[in-house]
Amino acid sequence: MNKKMAMMCCCMVFAVACRTMSHLFSPPSYFPPPHYDFKQNPLDKDKVLLGRILFYDPILSQDNTISCASCHSPYNSFAHTDHALSHGIGDKIGTRNAPALLNLAWHERFMWDGAIHHLDMQALAPITHPLEMAESMPNVVKKLEKEALYPPLFKKAFGDSTVTGENLLKALAQFQLTLVSNQAKFDSVMRKQSHFTEQEQHGYVLFDQHCSTCHPPPLFSTYQFANNGLPLDTVLKDYGKMKITQNHADSLLFKIPTLRNWEYTAPYMHDGRFQKIQQVLQHYTKNIQKSATLSKELQNGVVLSANEKIDLIAFLLTLNDRHFVFNPAVAFPKTYLLDKKNSSSSNGEVQ
Repeated sequence: MNKKMAMMCCCMVFAVACRTMSHLFSPPSYFPPPHYDFKQNPLDKDKVLLGRILFYDPILSQDNTISCASCHSPYNSFAHTDHALSHGIGDKIGTRNAPALLNLAWHERFMWDGAIHHLDMQALAPITHPLEMAESMPNVVKKLEKEALYPPLFKKAFGDSTVTGENLLKALAQFQLTLVSNQAKFDSVMRKQSHFTEQEQHGYVLFDQHCSTCHPPPLFSTYQFANNGLPLDTVLKDYGKMKITQNHADSLLFKIPTLRNWEYTAPYMHDGRFQKIQQVLQHYTKNIQKSATLSKELQNGVVLSANEKIDLIAFLLTLNDRHFVFNPAVAFPKTYLLDKKNSSSSNGEVQ
C-alpha cells in the first residue's frame, strides 16, 4: 500500500471514529469544551457497552454483591438516595455520600476531596476500598476471565480477549463519559424551545445573584473545592481536601457538586446530612459556620425572604432532567446480565 492510499485509509478511519464519537457524546453548543482528553481514550460503542455491563455487574466486588450501580442508581441520576453514606459489602458503611455521576467529561478531579485526577483511574478507588467493594484488581481480572460473557466482549471492544485491569477501567470510564445530562427545562430554554415562567425567571435572577459563583450555568458547578460553612461532623471528622493535601488551607474544602438533577439526588452534602432542599437553603441563610477557610462568597451569608426561597426553588426545578434519569440507553443491561445470572443459576452457581 502506497503512502497516499495509507493516508486515505487513516482519514476514513478517523472520520468513522468522529461520527461514532458524535453519536455517543454530543453535548449542546452552549456547554464549555470538556476537560477529558478523548484522544487518549476515543469513545467506541463496544467499549461503552462493555463499560455499561461492568458498571451494573456486582462481580467487581469481593463477595459479588455490590456493583457500581448499587451506589449510583440511574433512577437517582446515578446517585444513592437510600442512605446518607454509601454502603458496601457486608453492609459496611462508608464515610461519604455517593455523588451523582453526570457530565463527568468536564471534571478535572474526582471524589469529594479530589483524590483522583483522572476518570480512567477513578473506579479503582471504590473497587479496592475496604468499606465499599473491597476487591483487588488482579482478582477482578481473574473472575472476569472465568465468565463466559466477558472475554468475547473484551475482544470486540479492544481487539484482544485478554481481560486487563487497564481496559476494564477504560471501559468503565467510556460508559460514564456518555452520562451527559442536557435535556432539562433549563436546556430547552437555552435552545429557545421554551420559556421560563415569571416565577422561574425571578428565581433565575436570584440564583445569579446568590449561587452562580460556585454553581455557574450550564454545568451548575465549577467542580472546584470550597468550604460552604457546614459544621464539622463530630463523628466522621471529615476535613475534606485537607485529608489528601495535608494543607490546613484545604480544611473543610469539598468538591462543589452540580445542581443538575438535584431533585433526584437527595440527601445532600458530602455526608448526606440534609434530606430536603429547604434544609439546604436554611443552612445558607441561617446556619453558615465561619472558619478560616470559609468561602469568601459566604462570609455574610445569603439573605432570602420566604417568597424568594420559593422562587429560587422554582428555578432549580428547571434543572431536573427526566430524560437522563429514565434513559434506557444507560439503564441496567438486562439482555446481558440477566442471561448471565440465569445461566449461572442453571449450573447451580450463585453470583
